[in-house]
Amino acid sequence: MTEITAAMVKELREKSGAGMMDCKKALAETNGDMEAAIDWLRAKGIAKADKKSGRTAAEGLVGVATMGHKAVVVELNSETDFVARNDAFQDLIRGIAQVALTTDGTVDAVSAATYPATGKSVADSIKDAIATIGENMTLRRSAALEVPHGVVATYIHNAAGDGIGKLGVLVALKSEGDKAVLNSIGRQVAMHIAATNPLAIRAEEVDAAVAERERNVFIEQARESGKPEAIIEKMVDGRMRKFFEEVALLSQAFVINPDLTVGDAVKAAEKEAGASIEVTGMVRLLLGEGVEKEESDFAAEVAAVAKG
Repeated sequence: MTEITAAMVKELREKSGAGMMDCKKALAETNGDMEAAIDWLRAKGIAKADKKSGRTAAEGLVGVATMGHKAVVVELNSETDFVARNDAFQDLIRGIAQVALTTDGTVDAVSAATYPATGKSVADSIKDAIATIGENMTLRRSAALEVPHGVVATYIHNAAGDGIGKLGVLVALKSEGDKAVLNSIGRQVAMHIAATNPLAIRAEEVDAAVAERERNVFIEQARESGKPEAIIEKMVDGRMRKFFEEVALLSQAFVINPDLTVGDAVKAAEKEAGASIEVTGMVRLLLGEGVEKEESDFAAEVAAVAKG
C-alpha cells in the first residue's frame, strides 16, 4: 500500500480546495492516486463544498427550539437570502435546532452531534447540503439556556416560518409558578430584549471593561466643562447610574409598558403566577451580526465576463 505523505496531502489540498483530513482520507481510499483522489472528493461533494468555503456567508436564518425546561437558538448562515428562503435550507436549520437540544448548545457540540435525517454529524450534513444547494453555509453560533423549574421563553423576529427568522431570543425564568403566566411574561421580556439588546440582566453584571470605558468617556466629557474634580466625580457618578439603567435588562423601561421597568413587570407577574420569578439568563442572536460582508463590484464583474 502506498505511503500517504504530507506532501501528497498538501498537493491534493491545493488542487481540490478540500480540507486536510478529507484529502488524507481520499488518498488512503485511492491508494495515493492523485487524480482518483480528486474524483473521490468530487463524488463525495467535498471538493465542491470546500471550494466554496472562502465565500462570505452572512445571510441565512436563526432558529429556536424548546423541550421541557430547555431552549436553544442557532444561527445557520448562507451566502444569499435566496437560499435562506429555500425549503431545504429551512428544514436543515429546524433540524439542527432540534439536535442542539440534545447538546450543551455550543457550536462544537452541535456540529459533532448526529443529524437524524442523514445519520451523519451536523457538520457533515451541512457539507452535503452545500454540495446539493450550491452555496457556502456555516453554523456560526448556537446557545442553550435551561432552568431546573420554570420556562425558557423564545421569540423570533422577522419570522420566515415556524421557529425561524432573522433574530432569535431566549430568556430563562426560574420559577415554580403557573407555566402559562411564565410563558406569557417570558415572551414579552424576550420581545423587549429583541428591541433593546441589553448588555446584561443586572447592572452589576455589565462587563467591567465596558463600564470602565464608558466612565473614562464621561470623565473626559465632564472635564470639558472646567468644573472642579469633586464636581466632575459627582457628574460622572450620575451619568454612570443612567448608563446602567439604560443597558441592564431589569432596569430598562419596559417597551410594552414604558411606565414600568422590566424588573417591575416581572415582579407584577409573580402575583398571577403564584410564585417568585427570577430571570436567570438571556441570549439574543441577530443574523449576520459582526460579519463583514464582501462588497462586490457588479460593473467590474460584467466587464470581466465580457473580456472572456
